[in-house]
Amino acid sequence: MKYFLDSAKLDEIQYAYKTFGIDGVTTNPRHIMLSGKPFMIAITDIANWIKEEGLEGIDRFPVSVEINPHLDDADEMIEMAKKVAALSPNFAIKIPCTEAGVTAARKLEQMGIRTNVTLVFSPAQAIFAAKNGSLFVSPFIGWKEANGEDCKEYIKNIVEIYKNYGFYGKTEIICAAIRTPKQIVACAVAGADIVTTGLAVYQDAMKHAYTHQGLETFINAWDNTITE
Repeated sequence: MKYFLDSAKLDEIQYAYKTFGIDGVTTNPRHIMLSGKPFMIAITDIANWIKEEGLEGIDRFPVSVEINPHLDDADEMIEMAKKVAALSPNFAIKIPCTEAGVTAARKLEQMGIRTNVTLVFSPAQAIFAAKNGSLFVSPFIGWKEANGEDCKEYIKNIVEIYKNYGFYGKTEIICAAIRTPKQIVACAVAGADIVTTGLAVYQDAMKHAYTHQGLETFINAWDNTITE
């Protein structure tokens, strides 16, 4: 399973890459806002960091960048997507799972611009992304579970459908809006290709009370042992 960081803050991206070896990044308008930077500066800074790290190429370190969510015309979506994609070969364009969005995603893929169909909340929606050849599909987890839904079957169904029709591995499944380490595990068990979440969730996933207890036990033993 690949780990993507859900953030547009360059310091978080750098830290997560060096510490956890993240495999890519996902951004959205909210993450851009929280970065405190204008949209074009925020994504250009990420593009420049990719060059500095020698990570150029969408297969090496993909970064999903969402276009203006106000756009509801496929041609307008395509025009903005072209401008964003031109900034880095690592950029995949996040497109909402709407009729216009799916139309735009299909045409962009035909142009060689890779896409991530986002705001997916059902297996039926996920099929469109795969049929149109998108590189990624992003089914959301946290929002659904916050409303009392169990998402394990939802992700398993997407995986099974993709396997049934030869989409699995061609359109990669990114479990998005992950809020807890438990959700990471559930997506891994279901067979998702990728999870994307914030830095704090990855940090929480590293923690366990018994790890802390074990370290204390071994530190005490070390301190009471002659080591020379």
